[in-house]
Amino acid sequence: MDFQLGDIVRMRKPHPCGSDEWEIIRVGADFKIKCTGCGRRVMLPRPKFERAVKAVVRPAQKTDESF
Repeated sequence: MDFQLGDIVRMRKPHPCGSDEWEIIRVGADFKIKCTGCGRRVMLPRPKFERAVKAVVRPAQKTDESF
């Protein structure tokens, strides 16, 4: 799967706050994600993140940054 900054993803296990949707705020060898329910930020290695993602709920909004 191809993940972009700003994507909202649904994880297999819910966060203890009850939300199972996360926003991607960093992409690379590690992923940094923010819980949409409580705002908690977590870093996961790429392989663990890719296994834990169930679906992309809402893709990032495309912006036209042509110069």
